Amino acid sequence: MQIRELSIPDSFEVTPTQHADDRGVFLEWYRFDKLEEHLGHPLTLRQANTSVSRRAVVRGIHFADVPLGQAKYVTVNSGAILDFIIDIRVGSETFGKWESVLLDDVDRKAVYLAEGLGHLFLALSDKATVSYLVSDIYRPGAEHGVNPLDVEIGLKFPIDEGDLIFSDKDKVAPSLSEAKSRGLLPTFDACRDFYASLNREANK
Repeated sequence: MQIRELSIPDSFEVTPTQHADDRGVFLEWYRFDKLEEHLGHPLTLRQANTSVSRRAVVRGIHFADVPLGQAKYVTVNSGAILDFIIDIRVGSETFGKWESVLLDDVDRKAVYLAEGLGHLFLALSDKATVSYLVSDIYRPGAEHGVNPLDVEIGLKFPIDEGDLIFSDKDKVAPSLSEAKSRGLLPTFDACRDFYASLNREANK
């Protein structure tokens, strides 16, 4: 298993080692100890989600209040998606920046994104099944979104905009600037303080 930090601080790409033979393939798609070496604390698992999407479905940009926030470990069981990590932490040097990673059932990569980062994915295959482990349960009052078509962020999709499929909620989500002015976005300092508290707890 190889883990590398992405250009957005506190997010990582995970490439598993696959063992293939005439029976099929075996791999470890999640190892808490390997991830902990990079984070400084284990990923506390409180919920596991699976979504099935048809081609051109966009889910996001989603994030949760910090603390507790919702760290995510995302992989694809079947099909392919383009996964986006967006830095929406006010005060971060990469605020408003993003990186994307292709997740599919060939390389079987995963991505980890820390609490406070924005998350979105686009289904590229006719059917894409995505599973993700999260560090907290779904808390409706603490969940927020940023408009996936916000020109300030400028996400680049490999499918024509007119063909993209959004939820009604995501279509009317505020822009990054609007979310910032309304006090919805987490701050970089608050997120880093929270990460540090997780590290201290792990090292007791």
